[in-house]
Parts: sequence; structure tokens; C-alpha cells
Amino acid sequence: MTPELIDTVRDYSRAALLRDALAGLTVAMVAIPLSLAIAIASGADPATGLVTAIVAGFLISALGGSKVQIGGPTGAFIVVVYGVIARHGFDGLVTATFMAGLILLAAGWLRAGSLIAYIPEPVINGFTIGIAVIIGTSQIKDLLGLDIASVPADLLEKLPVLWQARDSLDWRAVVVGLATMALIVSLRRAFPRLPGLIVAIGLGSVLAALLGGVDTLYSRFGALPATLPAPRLPDLSPAQLRELLPSALVIAFLAGVESLLSALVADRMIGSRHRPNAEVVAQGAANLASALFGGLPATGAIARTATNVRAGGRSPVAGMVHAVVIAVVMLAAAPLAGFLAMPALAGLLILTAWNMSEPHKWRGYLSDRRSDVVLLVMTLLLTVLTDLTIAIGLGVAAGLALRLRRRAVPPADWTPPRR
Repeated sequence: MTPELIDTVRDYSRAALLRDALAGLTVAMVAIPLSLAIAIASGADPATGLVTAIVAGFLISALGGSKVQIGGPTGAFIVVVYGVIARHGFDGLVTATFMAGLILLAAGWLRAGSLIAYIPEPVINGFTIGIAVIIGTSQIKDLLGLDIASVPADLLEKLPVLWQARDSLDWRAVVVGLATMALIVSLRRAFPRLPGLIVAIGLGSVLAALLGGVDTLYSRFGALPATLPAPRLPDLSPAQLRELLPSALVIAFLAGVESLLSALVADRMIGSRHRPNAEVVAQGAANLASALFGGLPATGAIARTATNVRAGGRSPVAGMVHAVVIAVVMLAAAPLAGFLAMPALAGLLILTAWNMSEPHKWRGYLSDRRSDVVLLVMTLLLTVLTDLTIAIGLGVAAGLALRLRRRAVPPADWTPPRR
């Protein structure tokens, strides 16, 4: 369970440092708007997204088992975080995140990182697409500038509310949101190695300022803090721990699965092999620290990890630089973030949700064996229409049952050989 950083520093060169520093700077420019948008969509203060990217992002790289993993808040947690905050408040989320960190530390020390291979892929695909649906629909209000005091979390309740508010559509918000989405896609295709995300969000926010009347981070949340909050222990009373244990288990499960999937993707990109148990331990330490600083749950971020690889990052130093750059930006330029337009951030999250769902793989999913398609659709519907805890529990149980059923079963007249 030795962190990858230990092996990296043994023969680290100045050229490698420069390469990783540039990659870390590039990823930070992508992570800043994403972290803000994910925090807002989760029902939390936008500053908590930056805190998570700084604290958890640094530890995931420093202690993890992947050479190029980038950690921080991710879209996969939006649904869980939103639900925990709605039921237990933000303090409840912090306690659940702290508990998830302890669970992940124990899982890593028990060498449970290799168990990722036993989670059925249709279950992962199903709840990922389901989460993407929930994220995308949650951003319709800001993308269209609808005048709604509160949007329900439940999809079946949310859609009628959005429809009833259709007359309040603000064309200026629509223009800003769609223009930002077009810029993100165009810049990503034309300059894949450059941090076009921050450029697109910035230009979209400039357009919002020129049009006037478009909601911004400052108008909704006030000024962002310029420093990290002081660390403090969350409420760890027995009653609180019992109440939040189901949420903590879901957070730990998601953090472990997504980080290991991200590490596997990174391995294929750079021809390496990560250390799964060290990665799980790093996720545990990162979530503990994030909770202490009042941050959100964190895990390995596939999109930011891929950006790091494309930008030339080849060691954990790049991820550590990415966290330091975000801290410097928070310290020096926090007031500027207040000008970011809400429709621009909504457009970013809708594209993030679309990419999460991996539409280029849908045809392949449908061509799988029928039982796998049913399992995927079942998990998707449970994720969208019920609770993520139920979706994961039933999905994994059904998937493992199918896997056992497919194993070769001896005929009824089979007798064991004499030994």
C-alpha cells in the first residue's frame, strides 16, 4: 500500500517537475469552474467545492496508488450530497463524509480495493446514466433562467414544477447557457490540450454582464471566501452516527468505485498499473480531511484525470500542483469568481452529465445479453425514481445473482470423485 509518490521522488528530474507543473496548472483551470458548479448543484455553498478540490485533491495525489489520478468533488456525488443535505443539513453531510473516510481507510487496510472486479458493469453503467439524468434535469432552471423558489429533488415532482414555470423563461440566460456550451465543445475539439473550460465559462460570463440581468455567483451566494476554513471535528454523537451510517456507506461505495474506475482508465492511457489498496486508503484520508475543513465528499475524477494525462502529467506531483494552484487562485482571485454566470455553470454541468452517460456506448449496451440490459435499465430507473442506496443495493445483489447463475452447474447425477 505504498503511495505512488514515494517511488516517483526517487528519480525525479527538473524536466519532469516542469512537465507536471504545467499539467497541474492546466487541470486546475478545468477544476475551478467544475468544483464551483458541482457544489452549487449539490445544494452546498460554492466555496465548499474549492475547499474539497484543494484539501482532498492534494491528499489523493500525495497518498494514492495512481501516477496521474486527480481527485476532488465529482458529478457522481451530486445526487447523494443533495439528498443528505436536504434530510440532515450540511452538518449531517460533513459527518457522513467523515464516516465514509473511516470506512474507506478500513477497506484499504483490509485490502478490499481488488473487489471492484466483482461489481457488475451494467450496475455501474445504469446508476451512472441515472445520475447523469438527475444532474442534467437539475440544471434546467438555471439554464433557462426560470423563476422558481425551490426545485424538488425528486424527478417526478421536479418536471411538473419546471413545466409550470415555463412562462418565466429568460432569453438572456438561454443565450448565455447555450453560447457557453457551444464554446466548451468547440474549444475542446479545436484545442484539446488547453484549458478551454475556464475560457468558455469566462466568455459566457462576460456575455452575461453585457446582456445584464443574468444571475451570477455573487448575486445568489455573495462573495467567496479567500482562505480555507479552520478545521474542526463534525458531530460524532452516537445518534448522529447511527442516523447517517446508510449515507456514509453510499458515499464510501461511490468514492471507492469511481476512484478505482478512474485509475483503471488512467492505466490504459499511460500504460501503467495502479495500486488499488493504496488508492482506497488515499480516498479515505482525503474524505476525512475534506470533512474536517467543511468540504464535500471526494473521489478520483475521470475527466480531470484524462485532462492531466493529455496535458503531460506523469506523476502524482501534477495532482498536488493542481491543488496548490486552486488554493492560490482562491487566495488571490476569489472576488472574480463572483462574476461567473449561473447559466454558464449550468451549461457546463449539463455537458458534464452528457459525458458521464457516455452516449457513444449506448448502442453497445443494448447489444449485450438480455439479462445485462435488464439489469442496467433496472438500476437506471431505481436511481432516477427512488433512492441511490436502493439502486446500488438491489443492482449489486441482482448482478451477483446473475453472475452466480451463469456459472457452470454440475448435472443432477454428478458425484464427487474419490480422492
